[in-house]
Amino acid sequence: MSDTYLEERHHQLRAEVRAFAESKVAPRVADMEHTKAVETELATAIARQGWIGVTIDPAYGGMGAGHLAKTIIIEELSRISGAMGAMVQASQLGVAKIIHFGSERQKRAWLPRVADGSCLPTIAVTEPEAGSHVLGIQMTARREGRHYILNGRKVYVGNSHVGDLHGVVVRTSEGSKGLSAFLVESGTPGIRVGPQRSTMGLHGFSFGELIFDDCLVPAANLLGREGEGLSVAYSSSMLYGRPNLTAVSLGIHQAVLDEATRFCGERQRYGKPLADLANIKLKLGRIQSRLLLARLSAYHAVHLLDQGLPCDAELMNAKLVNVESALESARDAMDIHAASGLFTDRPVERFLRDAHHIFAPAGTSDVQLLRLGEQALGQAKEQWSTRFIAPHYGLRRSAVACQAGSADLMLRTTTQDGTAPTVKRGSGPA
Repeated sequence: MSDTYLEERHHQLRAEVRAFAESKVAPRVADMEHTKAVETELATAIARQGWIGVTIDPAYGGMGAGHLAKTIIIEELSRISGAMGAMVQASQLGVAKIIHFGSERQKRAWLPRVADGSCLPTIAVTEPEAGSHVLGIQMTARREGRHYILNGRKVYVGNSHVGDLHGVVVRTSEGSKGLSAFLVESGTPGIRVGPQRSTMGLHGFSFGELIFDDCLVPAANLLGREGEGLSVAYSSSMLYGRPNLTAVSLGIHQAVLDEATRFCGERQRYGKPLADLANIKLKLGRIQSRLLLARLSAYHAVHLLDQGLPCDAELMNAKLVNVESALESARDAMDIHAASGLFTDRPVERFLRDAHHIFAPAGTSDVQLLRLGEQALGQAKEQWSTRFIAPHYGLRRSAVACQAGSADLMLRTTTQDGTAPTVKRGSGPA
């Protein structure tokens, strides 16, 4: 059962987020669907709850609650509004790059602001001609004294119109070691946001283009070292992007089941509830079965991530299973609604549209299958989940040992009071 992974604090967090989503987010959904405008006020209100800082260490003002807690937050928001769940997950990508690659100065400058909701970060990697092929990035950064000058375009940037701090991956030289990442504030001269385009779903979510024209960025805003941009992009996608999008799919999936069962209880056929028909029960049973498996795969993957255990395959599989099953269940729910599902007074058509938006980011289902195939063949190059070992968030746990490319890499967590765990590293990946 998925509840096996949950502690009382997770249940309390779920209740808190659910209450907020039902009281503050739900009343705004109809307007977001009608206007399709970026919902800035609600994004700010959600950020002010401190939930963007769920994985940020308490030393920087964050919750330090871990990836499972993050999954629950995104899931519960997405259950009411896929758009607002997507807003939170996109900002979490921006958090990842600072946590894993930021200098101490950068962490102290930005993480407290992210944690208190006064700064929404983004990550900008994808380009029009490169798509998901990160090494195809053409946007450039050229060093001039104490600054870099950035030129190029980024597309499909989550929170493009509401983001305060963009993590931008650019090319500083040729080859796979020629990518670097920078923190660029939204008000920096030379950066502008392209117009918001109408989309199929996730109405209210900002999902657009950033254009850089001789944008002058201080060299101090370089994330890590020159040449680490590929790692910034891949680690953010693997450790945050895939589980975050998994959580959005999971929330939409739960909403699909809730709506389908509600509809079946309201509608009468032959003098009895629609749910009494055998073919309807079969469809509801399929939705329920998929949802149980999807939630189990999602919670299991992020539980391993919180434990600092190798889980790249589990993270990829969770995204694959959740996206595909949410889409299948949304189609079954549309079948149950029949013609009624075509009208916008029922939310089921919105769930189907929103679910399609989760398919491509952080890798389509074919990409997940390809990478899982490489895992099965022993061709995977490294485990991102153990390269950046989770900080364990000060939870009471027995000692956890994990092997990650070296027999002498050991992670021990014995803290009960929120202090940092002891980490001993051998010759495993840095």
